[in-house]
Amino acid sequence: MFISTVTANSGAMLLLRRCRGLTLLSTRRLPVAPAVASCAVRLRSSSAEDQGSYQRAHRPGWRHAVAGLLAGTGAVLAYGLHQHKAEQEAAYPIFSQEEVTSHRSLQDGVWVTYKGGVYDITEFVAMHPGGDKILLAAGGALEPFWALYAVHNQEHVLEMLSEYKVGELNAEDLKKQKTMQTLDPYSSDPERHPVLRINNLKPFNAEPPPEILSDSFITPSAFFFKRNHLPVPQVDPATYLLQVEGLPGGLLTLSLEELKTRFPKHTVTATLQCAGNRRSEMNAVKQVKGLNWGIAAISNATWSGARLRDVLLAAGYGPDVARRAGHVQFEGLDKDVTGTTYGASIPLNKAVSEEGDVLLAYEMNGADLPADHGYPVRVVVPGVVGARNVKWLGKIIVSADESSSHWQQNDYKGFSPGTDWDTVNFKSAPAIQELPVQSAITAPADGAVVDRSSEELTVKGYAWSGGGREVVRVDVSLDGGKTWQVAQIRSSEKGQAPEGTPPTGRAWAWKLWEITAPLPPGAKELKIVCKAVDNSYNMQPDTVAPIWNLRGVLSNAWHRVNVKIREDEREE
Repeated sequence: MFISTVTANSGAMLLLRRCRGLTLLSTRRLPVAPAVASCAVRLRSSSAEDQGSYQRAHRPGWRHAVAGLLAGTGAVLAYGLHQHKAEQEAAYPIFSQEEVTSHRSLQDGVWVTYKGGVYDITEFVAMHPGGDKILLAAGGALEPFWALYAVHNQEHVLEMLSEYKVGELNAEDLKKQKTMQTLDPYSSDPERHPVLRINNLKPFNAEPPPEILSDSFITPSAFFFKRNHLPVPQVDPATYLLQVEGLPGGLLTLSLEELKTRFPKHTVTATLQCAGNRRSEMNAVKQVKGLNWGIAAISNATWSGARLRDVLLAAGYGPDVARRAGHVQFEGLDKDVTGTTYGASIPLNKAVSEEGDVLLAYEMNGADLPADHGYPVRVVVPGVVGARNVKWLGKIIVSADESSSHWQQNDYKGFSPGTDWDTVNFKSAPAIQELPVQSAITAPADGAVVDRSSEELTVKGYAWSGGGREVVRVDVSLDGGKTWQVAQIRSSEKGQAPEGTPPTGRAWAWKLWEITAPLPPGAKELKIVCKAVDNSYNMQPDTVAPIWNLRGVLSNAWHRVNVKIREDEREE
């Protein structure tokens, strides 16, 4: 379960690993060192404890090699390079699956297998951006995890893995492993619209072309951005059950029919935005870890379902619960190979507030939820980052604690631009809930060319702010921010009467905006910029660098596109 990208300083780590591999192989296989050669033979058949002792005994060798290199001699490294080709052809030690399984912790070493190879990834665990989730594969095969996290199955990741190889799995256990391999867990995923721009296939993550977003106030479900962390579960609505726990009344279990008939149906129009929306702009400043989203990991829909508040009241929520609980946790029905489900949580006061409008939604845009969007029931938490809007909802837990899920504790958090993977402490930052003010230009596209004969240009986009704060203004510049014009904003479909001002703190839906301006005389290029202002007078920062963070989240700097102006061709 290796990452697809590495930290800025990982080149040094890669050098260390190469040095380790060269010196370890040379001490283990050179015929001029019979004592060491006998160690290698012993390693093939010895116990796991002996093998661990062998590795520990030889680890100083690679450190000494690096020390020599840094001191300027480079002698050990040069010798290792001279022997590298021959050593690659030498046979690796053979291990049983039982021996591999005994290495499942940082204390005993973390070993995994992949296509018959055995790899000691102990050193890599500390660098893994997914935290200790990598330990789920410890002592076993990587294939089931790479089937789930297919983004890792890339050539440079395989090269990184090769640096950790310590042996081969014996033929008998390899045969058993192959017979136990399951079918592709994504084989039953739903079909998707071909217009979507895919960022990752397994799990499926895709966004619509930006120009589609500004076509309609309500995003059609087929074009609504898709953000899945795991395979889409197959849920039978006839047997579906939602469990509610952590309240004095004990366990409340609701079928889909009971959820629909016992509680009033409410409808809310709300925008959902991925925390990584516009991550590509942070990548342009400095590489981050995460899917390379453009500006369209955001969409707007009408959601219908039971209010979470009503369900919690029916389950026994009261003042006594409020005194001892601060969070409502959600667990999805989507699972990885270990049975670990996707999970997240929100503050209790958001969950039970009459103004919070949190829904247990079973409809999207007037129809049953599509499979990609949480069928049959999902949580919709207006004004809050998409990661907390748990799909395929299976369990609700009222608790004194936040969700212990990886996605709550070790992901979807923001950090200083100076924090890197060597210094990050996920416990030091709060989980993202409300998102900052945001806007982007959906048309024209960056790099577009317009004819001077057009005389004017129409610029379109979206704007939104988290926490129910209403966008009250969008400023647009055609000259890189030197001069500004105010765009027209709308909060309904074209041709419909504009909706009234939303209640304070409950502006859950985005605003679409546009402006038509004359082409500046003599200009050969337009540097178009937009920035939004909400009713708390929060404004977008002008550049990306000050808000850059290692996960590439919360990207909301002024959006910029450059447009060329093509002069008219005149006949002589």
